Formats: sequence, C-alpha cells, structure tokens
Amino acid sequence: MTDDRPPDRPEDRWRSTTRARALKSAPERRDRFVTSSDIEIADLYSAGTLAESGFDPERDLGLPGEPPYTRGVQPTMYRSRFWTMRQYAGFATAEETNKRFRYLLEQGQTGLSVAFDLPTQMGYDSDAPEAEGEVGRVGVPISSLADMRILLDDLPLGEVSTSMTINATAPILLALYVAAAEEQGVERSRIAGTTQNDILKEYIARGTWIYPPNRSMRLVTDIFDFCAGELPRWNTVSISGYHMREAGATAAQELAFTLADAIAYCEAAVARGLAIDDFAPRLSFFFAAWSELFEEVAKFRAARRMWARIVRDRFGSTSERSMACRFHVQTAGSSLTAQSIDNNVVRTTVQALAAILGGAQSLHTNARDEALALPTEASARLALRTQQILANESGVTETPDPLAGSYFVETLTTQLETAAQAYLDEIDALGGTLAAIEGGFQQRQIQESAYRVQQAIERGDLVVVGVNQFRDDGAGEAMAPIQTIDPEGERRQIARVRRVRAERDASAWADALGRLEAAARGTDNLLPLMIDAVKVGATVGEISDALREAFGVHRELITV
Repeated sequence: MTDDRPPDRPEDRWRSTTRARALKSAPERRDRFVTSSDIEIADLYSAGTLAESGFDPERDLGLPGEPPYTRGVQPTMYRSRFWTMRQYAGFATAEETNKRFRYLLEQGQTGLSVAFDLPTQMGYDSDAPEAEGEVGRVGVPISSLADMRILLDDLPLGEVSTSMTINATAPILLALYVAAAEEQGVERSRIAGTTQNDILKEYIARGTWIYPPNRSMRLVTDIFDFCAGELPRWNTVSISGYHMREAGATAAQELAFTLADAIAYCEAAVARGLAIDDFAPRLSFFFAAWSELFEEVAKFRAARRMWARIVRDRFGSTSERSMACRFHVQTAGSSLTAQSIDNNVVRTTVQALAAILGGAQSLHTNARDEALALPTEASARLALRTQQILANESGVTETPDPLAGSYFVETLTTQLETAAQAYLDEIDALGGTLAAIEGGFQQRQIQESAYRVQQAIERGDLVVVGVNQFRDDGAGEAMAPIQTIDPEGERRQIARVRRVRAERDASAWADALGRLEAAARGTDNLLPLMIDAVKVGATVGEISDALREAFGVHRELITV
C-alpha cells in the first residue's frame, strides 16, 4: 500500500501550530492577505513554495548584468555607480525652471527632468485661446527656440542627460533641444537624454494625445529612426507604466500594459524597416514605485526578465544590450495625501527603497507637498536628500539585488510574471495593443481596479494613515508655504512668443512649414524638417497645426 500524501513540509508544521496560536492571540487580524494584483500572500515561504510557483533558478535568475537580467542590468549595479538622481521640475517660465535646475544640480542632482505645461503637451502656443489660464501651471511653457534657449542656459548639456516628459509633441521638443544644444556647441554625438515619446499610454490612461494612433505611431518611429543615425546617446522612448499605475492599475497590469506598448512600438519600427538591434538598445521604461515594498521589488525584477525574453523570443534579437530593460522610477504621486503631509516623506522613502532594491537606473522622489501644489525649493531639496541618504547611509547599495534568493521575493516575482503574461496573452487574442486600446480593454481594466481600491479605502479595509485611520488633529504640524505661480509669468511668456513671430524671417518660416506639411503627407522622416523649422522661428503650436492639417485629430471612443 503506497502513501500518496505529500511529504511533510516545514511550512505545514509551522502553519498548524505557530500561526494558529498567533491568530488566537490576535483575532482582529484578517485571515487573507493579498497584493494589489490580488496575489495571495502565503503564511510562510520556503523552498517548497518557491518550487510550486514554477521558479527555475537556472532559467529565471542568472547573474547581474547577464540575461535574463532578473538581478540587474549591470554586473556591479550600485557598487560602482549610483542610479541617476533625476528630480522632475518645470513651472511658471523658462527662466524660473532654469533657476530650479541649477539649484538642484548644486544640491547634488545628477540628471535633469523637464515637466512641460499642458499647452506645450497638447501642441498649443502660450498665446493660444486654448492655453489661457494653463500657461506654466503644471510645467514649463515652451513655445519656441527662444524659450528652449532660456530653459537650457548655462546647463552642461554635454555632460548631464535630460529627460523630457513629452509625448504628442515629442519630436518637436526634441528638435528644439537639438537646436539649442548645437547653439551651445554640443555635438549631436554628445547629446544625452530621453524623450518619453510614449503616445500609447496617453490613449490608455492620460489623455494628452493630438493625432490618430496610427499617425502618432509614425512620429514615434521617426524619433527611433532619426536617433539611430544622429543621436547615439539619446533614449528614443520611455515606455511608461507610471501613468497607468497612477490611474489605478495594479502592479501586474502596470507591468503587462507597459510591455504590451513596448511590443507595439517594436512591431511598428520593424515594419518600417528598422532591425530590432538597431533601436532596441535605446529603448527605456518608466515605472511607478508604490509602498507595497516586496511586490514593487518583484515587479521590477519581473519586468527585466520578461523584456529579455520578449526581445529574444518574439523579435529574434541576439544582442544582450537589446534585451536589457533599463528604467526610470518615480515614487507614487497619487499615494500622497493633502492631510498630514509629513507622512508623505515616509511614504516616498519606502517607495524609493523599493526602486533601489528593484534595481532602477534613474529615480525621482516626490516632494511632501505635492498633494497641494508644485514642490517648493525646500521640499524639492528634502526629496533629493531622501535619495542621497538611501544611497550613502542605508547600505542597500553595496551588493547587487540584495533580496535575490528570498523565498518570498522569488515566488512573488514569478507569480507577477505569470499574472502579467496572462494579460499579454489576452491582448494578443484581441488583435494586439492598438486593437485592444481601440476596444477599451486596458482602459476598462484600470478603471475597475481603481474603483475596487477606492471602495476598499472607503470601507476602511485599506488603511491610508492620516486619512481613514490615525488622523492627526493638525495641531502638531506646521504648514510651510506652498509654491505659487505668478500670473505675470504668463503675460511675459505670451509677449515672448509674439516677439518671436514678429522678428523672424517670414519667407524662411513659411517655406519651412510648407515643406514640413508636405512631408507629413508622405513618408519622409520629419525630424530634420522640424529642426529646420524651429531654427527659423516656427513654434510648437504652428508645427502641431501643420501636422493637424496633414494627419487629422483623434476623437476618443467613450466606453462604459
């Protein structure tokens, strides 16, 4: 007679004794623990739990700096160089934003990150009727090369890299950046940075699109093509899960939908005739870091592993550089609370720690007052100091992937990969990323997740300290001044763009815009023509209007 019972495991013995005693002594504790992605957290993790998840150390782990890059994209990671400390900034005017950039560099920041105002993101000049009241409110207004010159004045563009969070108008802002850098004497081979250039997530979660998706994809691949030949140090896209996570996506959805967008960009570039290994090494990613520490670490590790396999197996790459998933992380803006804002410093610290333990190449830490306004100089400095303390005082940078081999982290990494792959399979079954977006698949999934979280907060099942539990009476917290935007800045900005129009060579301007619009109706790469246009005074709004004429505009399909 054979005994078919599973072997007695240490976690089974522990569960039947230790946990039972713990639950009896704490009956108010809930009996089921799950991550944001509804992955159940086991009572105890062991070698048996890890094996049951499907984890194969030979296949799934590897060494830092080697495919599948689970343990990091560099062999030594932070032992030899810290991540880039890249604080996001932009407000009021180009002059004030330039001043903030200089301040942050003086404080030890190692990379620039530009936030643009909504008119710039939507292809409107500062004096357009649609821009009224929005100029400089949530970012810096850039309408012309004159603005870009001021923004970048006396910044070391040949030494520091610049990330630009811009999508629908990304090629225009890249053209302005290249023109301004060349005026400073910086050769194209030395210009380093990133354009976010991720239009697909705008259709999913954010909304700053202009053109129909297929036309927008043409602009994305124009940047791929141009940079492959002209800007070897420029990251052509920062494929963003951050905004989807901010809109309510779970960790698994953020991972899956970001990779689905990346697949779509690669397919578009390959269809255009680019070889995968000509452009994939300059692709980068942008993820959110939330406070659920271990799920976030697992998400970052799973992202690297999944991307290495996608590039190798789906696109046939043989280049290890193409397979490396390099990413920027920003701490979770929508986790910040207007109540008890000092608590936000703690939230941001935990989230930054998750990014570091997960192996980020670049990090922005949010400021304590961002639930109320743009950060003040003092709160921006404290956010930067948070990174510097973690880098220099915590010890977590001294070995690559310090949580590798943890039964819990390795199991969770594998489970997140499985959950994300299920979404990718569903998107493929719907006809791919664009078809799924047009049908509202990703949008509905995110909306439903956001609704469930809000319900849990309102019921009190999900604790938000200082909001639905552990509220402060406010007596012990001194409220510092918040950042305000001087309305006079909008008037100065409008005057500058009108001065550009008045002083430019009207004939050269008309010729440049005419050639650009004609090319937009064809198949030529538009970046060289945009650079020519901005050099003769064409504005962001005027170039966007020329493309509106050639491409048309997108109208959102509302799904219920």
